[in-house]
Amino acid sequence: MRRERFDKINVVPFIDIVLVLLVIVLATASFINKKSVKVDLPTASSKTVSEKKAISISIDKEGKYFYEKTPLSLENLQERLKKLDPKTDIISLQTDQKTEFQKFVSIVDILKEKGFKNLSIITK
Repeated sequence: MRRERFDKINVVPFIDIVLVLLVIVLATASFINKKSVKVDLPTASSKTVSEKKAISISIDKEGKYFYEKTPLSLENLQERLKKLDPKTDIISLQTDQKTEFQKFVSIVDILKEKGFKNLSIITK
């Protein structure tokens, strides 16, 4: 049996591997920098996915209030909530796990006073 000379390199498998690695890098890389409030959410055993558009109210670990990622005082937040319709608007409330519980309770009291029924508490 006679062996053939090895004078050519087949680059097709190399190109396939490079393209697969490129797809993996592009799929796992995050190119979108979302401007959001840094909140470390507590975990819950019951998880549901909310697909409706909700008005987001956040409280960070320093106790600052955010309405749709805009920092507000509690009084200004209360004024904004007065303008909403409690029957149609959905409120999504998320607080950092290190936030004082009183901050959370004050928001829930305002929502209850206004008659909001659609309230989601966001957890991990």
